Amino acid sequence: MIGFIVGMIVIGLIAGFIARALVPGRDSMSVAATIVLGVVGSFIGGLLADVFVRNDAQDKGVHPVGLIGSVIGAVVALLVYRAMNRNRVHQRH
Repeated sequence: MIGFIVGMIVIGLIAGFIARALVPGRDSMSVAATIVLGVVGSFIGGLLADVFVRNDAQDKGVHPVGLIGSVIGAVVALLVYRAMNRNRVHQRH
């Protein structure tokens, strides 16, 4: 269990940094927020893999995936995060 948690943190950190590098624009995220972005991205990537890759005979559900799926999911999560923050900034003014 500890190995799984440490693995998710490491994959989350790597995927989060790669996602932030791939998506243009500036983000003022801490290292912890970057890890959370990557971990969330891993589960989003797992869900997308479930929808597009797995067949109906296989067990479906949200699960973590490898680094590539994690980066794709983290990019999706980052774009959603930015869209939500953009709306909040515009509502304040």
